[in-house]
Amino acid sequence: MSRRTRIFLGILAIYCAGIAFLLFRVVGDIDPRYRESAEESLVDTANLLASLIEQDVQGERIDAARLAPLVQSLYARQFDAQIYGLRKTRVELRVYVTDAEGRVLFDADRQGTNRHLGEDFIGWRDVRYTLDGLYGARTSRDAANDPASSVMYVAAPIRSRDRVTIGVVSVGKPLQSFGRFVQDARWRTIWVGVGSAAALLVLSLIVSAWLVRPFGLVRDYLAWARGQPRLRPGPMLRHAAALLRAGVHETRDALTGRNTVADHVATLTHEIKSPLSAIRGAAELLEDAAMPAPERERFLAHIARETQRIQEIVDRMMELTALESRRVLAHARAVPLAPLLEELAAGHQAAAAARGLRIELALAARPTAWGDPFLLRRAVSNLLANALDFAPAGTAVALALDADGRQARITVRDHGPGIPDYARHRVFEKFYSLARPASGKKSTGLGLAFVREIAQQHGGQARLENAAGGGALATLVLPLMR
Repeated sequence: MSRRTRIFLGILAIYCAGIAFLLFRVVGDIDPRYRESAEESLVDTANLLASLIEQDVQGERIDAARLAPLVQSLYARQFDAQIYGLRKTRVELRVYVTDAEGRVLFDADRQGTNRHLGEDFIGWRDVRYTLDGLYGARTSRDAANDPASSVMYVAAPIRSRDRVTIGVVSVGKPLQSFGRFVQDARWRTIWVGVGSAAALLVLSLIVSAWLVRPFGLVRDYLAWARGQPRLRPGPMLRHAAALLRAGVHETRDALTGRNTVADHVATLTHEIKSPLSAIRGAAELLEDAAMPAPERERFLAHIARETQRIQEIVDRMMELTALESRRVLAHARAVPLAPLLEELAAGHQAAAAARGLRIELALAARPTAWGDPFLLRRAVSNLLANALDFAPAGTAVALALDADGRQARITVRDHGPGIPDYARHRVFEKFYSLARPASGKKSTGLGLAFVREIAQQHGGQARLENAAGGGALATLVLPLMR
């Protein structure tokens, strides 16, 4: 085995260990997150029942008689709820009520009611803490040797009309009722991690065996040269240097296992964790068959909105990854920039008008650049959309085109809040985004990274800075066709 092979295998082993550690941390965090969601819903249920019982309190006497027919009706309900991959057909909640001394006045589960009537529950954490004025909750096993029999209980105080705690109502839910969600989420996460590691291994092999080989660079250089209208020494030398620099970077990435990919995976995992948590919490709440229709529709809309957000992040990341993998513009040709900007300004006028904005187009020159018209259109469109998001209503977004003897400058100016000092050096980072003034929400954080990559593919550059007089000024610089 050659030294290079040993180094490669060693780096591969380190990378696999890193992925395994990341998966271990993510998988280990799934169960606590589900328990938090379940406990939060139990807190609401316990306080709802406490409020119901308090309606019948006479002096300091608790009358739990109303609960018996209510709970029996609840257990007898017939429904069929398909919650993603889980089919739910019955209510799993448990309820018991104690007095101020911890004596059971009422209890119910699917096995029956009042099986523990009169028993002393003061030793249970949920009862004792709640009677002491603290937050009471516990998780206990029905069978001491069976972890699968664990039940989570959350208690709420029952108060008299003069706000004295005279008892406790505790609501329980078997962990098995959402354990299937946890198991399914764990396996999905593991398979995603394993698939990502396998895909990266295949990519590394392809890069090391094909893309960084000398004839691969020559092939790309010849493909670029064939697409040029005429060959000029300056651009030919610059492109050759760019290809060699890209080859060196790819070789380095192949030998180091592409640590940047692990960083992107961790960042992407962090970005989609929030919408996944929101979806999971909404799904848990939708388990309640007694939820009113308007509330159910609101949670379903929330799930759809967060799912769309994940889809946008994944789609934009795939576009950016595909662009970064190129070394040659496959569809380059002469692109008149003025008609392109006129088309984009007209296309964004409707969106601007809907927000009370207007787009002002200023063409100081009508230069022609060499590039991919689709990518250039996407870059300017991203800058325009970004400016419209931050521009206050009633103002104008200025789209301008200028040129000197060597390069064209496309600028997009808004009159919004500008770029905070802490964000000036991070606006082009992947997944970094500032909250939109109108909605308070952030975007995918990939739009400006996409613009910068397109500019670099065309031999230009992208800048974003604060404009004199307020607002932000985005500049896309492109070399002119000569």
